[in-house]
Amino acid sequence: MSDIIIQTEGLTKQYKKQLAVDHADLSIRRGMICGLIGPNGAGKTTIMKMLGGLVLPTEGTLSIFGGTSEKELAHARSRMSFMIETPYAKQELSAHANIEKMRLQKGIPDPKRVDEVLRQVGLSDTGKKPVSKFSLGMRQRLGIAGALLSKPEIMVLDEPVNGLDPEGIIEIREMLRKLNQELNITILISSHILAELSMLCTDYVFLKKGKILQTITAQDLHKLCGEYYHIHTDNDEKALAVLQNQLGIEKCDVLRDGTLRLFERLDDLPLISRTLYENGLIPVTLHIHEADLESYYMKLAGDDNVESVESNGVADKA
Repeated sequence: MSDIIIQTEGLTKQYKKQLAVDHADLSIRRGMICGLIGPNGAGKTTIMKMLGGLVLPTEGTLSIFGGTSEKELAHARSRMSFMIETPYAKQELSAHANIEKMRLQKGIPDPKRVDEVLRQVGLSDTGKKPVSKFSLGMRQRLGIAGALLSKPEIMVLDEPVNGLDPEGIIEIREMLRKLNQELNITILISSHILAELSMLCTDYVFLKKGKILQTITAQDLHKLCGEYYHIHTDNDEKALAVLQNQLGIEKCDVLRDGTLRLFERLDDLPLISRTLYENGLIPVTLHIHEADLESYYMKLAGDDNVESVESNGVADKA
């Protein structure tokens, strides 16, 4: 049996003049926690909606658990759960009453399943407390509890930590990691909080304007962007020329403030420092720094500020 449980080839969605998803090739292996990364309008939500059958592709192919026909995809989706929009719940009902209502609607025969999923998401002790008095984090966990009812093999979660405070974000992160590791649930997740995804995901898919820029494992990503030298001298423009011409440096970024980020020759600090000094340059700052996921995405996508990663101001959420 193949480890690839979701695969798309040339998956495309066109809304009139807007190309929301542009020929996306995607492979999701069993057991992954795969993060979809990109600003609003990058195509993350549209991809998730096409996986769930909520939106039909304009062109391209989609395979889930090996099924490609309409009938096969419908069966495959019964082995998945989706939380793409804000989770719906009756505000006047308790967590138990809401999940019981969902159980009956989904035709799940075992009533014990309600207590099981509430325990899995940490809501088993909420008693008769109405959802209207839940925190946002508790409501998100309730939505995930509903998604767990059918014992899914794949969970598709769109911005599950959006709007949460730091404590709520940590709770959701640890819960998802536990579901992945203990129940072997494959998770496809999107979030604009890139630092949070960097602590959860095993794989990443980087998107911009509907196109997949890169698919990469967390292990390979760490190798690519794990460390760099932050360099600031009394003449950074000259410093860049010296590093390029005399040391053959190619992987060096110039930041908006003129300072430099050097991604190669990280074991040659004495040589770099001496070369700068011999060319009349005074290093004000020269230290090792670990790159983060936001910095890597901005470099990959050609963006030069964090805001462009987190919000790309489009009218509809693609």
